[in-house]
Amino acid sequence: MNWNNKEVLIIGGTGSLGKALTKELLANYYPKGIRIFSRDELKQHEMKHSLSSYFGEKLQVSFLIGDIRDRKRIELAMKGVNIVVHCAALKQVPSCEYNPMEAIKTNIIGSQNVLLAALENRDTVEKVMAISTDKACQPINLYGATKLCMERLFIDGNVYSGERQPFFSCCRYGNVLGSRGSVVPLFKKQYAKNKKVTVTDPRMTRFWITLNQVAKFIIQNIEEMHGREIFIPKMGSASIMDILDAVAPSDCIIDICGIRPGEKLHEILITKEESIKTFQNDNRFKIIQEEGMANSREFEYRSETNDKWLGVDEIREMIDGE
Repeated sequence: MNWNNKEVLIIGGTGSLGKALTKELLANYYPKGIRIFSRDELKQHEMKHSLSSYFGEKLQVSFLIGDIRDRKRIELAMKGVNIVVHCAALKQVPSCEYNPMEAIKTNIIGSQNVLLAALENRDTVEKVMAISTDKACQPINLYGATKLCMERLFIDGNVYSGERQPFFSCCRYGNVLGSRGSVVPLFKKQYAKNKKVTVTDPRMTRFWITLNQVAKFIIQNIEEMHGREIFIPKMGSASIMDILDAVAPSDCIIDICGIRPGEKLHEILITKEESIKTFQNDNRFKIIQEEGMANSREFEYRSETNDKWLGVDEIREMIDGE
């Protein structure tokens, strides 16, 4: 796939992932243009300044203010676009639990607006990749449930395309080390304040990946997608205590506060039911939601039974590399 003649729209582009995707595309793929769509003008200003200082003033990047809840706005932003990456969402579990109608408006209705806008612009839009989460697998909280709905919208949205563009697929992955809202900056901030760090449950495990790895993975799968796939990177697991050991000195005081409402002790990325539609290579799994596509092997991809575990030194290297 030749990115040089592609116009890219990153929805929710001022978030951690949007910034990482933009930098990766500018540094290594040289698209014709990138449009950053988000609702926060301050974050857009800061991102533009940061990119200009790194890549120079002549950026092929434009910044569009808007909200995915506004279908007409997203349709207009998508005019002339070829590739769409949908990153926008309300992501904090407690926030979604406390504001359920707002989570539904953004994560489900907003995602439907993205899909419909792509269909309205099908003369140019070729591929749309939606960003999901491990919490969409067997969800126990509203955030995960809204992301599951988003996945089904995008996978089954290919029905409206038929055999023509645009094609819709998803990327689903675990926790991102160092992203805004992750435990790494939280642990560092808490320790710097009074050497006291809050841990929900020391038994907790999660899948972990870096922003750079995610950005490369998404771009790779945009190039290869045909629609109806859910792409999942093969990731290492680590306990919350290993993450703490990697970022906080040994003299930190640990406060065990208990699992919050809607939070799991362990996460899952592929269910047993999905596994019969799952194919894999060295670095990823690919769930293909099509009739006739199946294998005979059943398995679950879970954080606590993962065959790849991250050591403390490896976690530090991943954090330092960001």
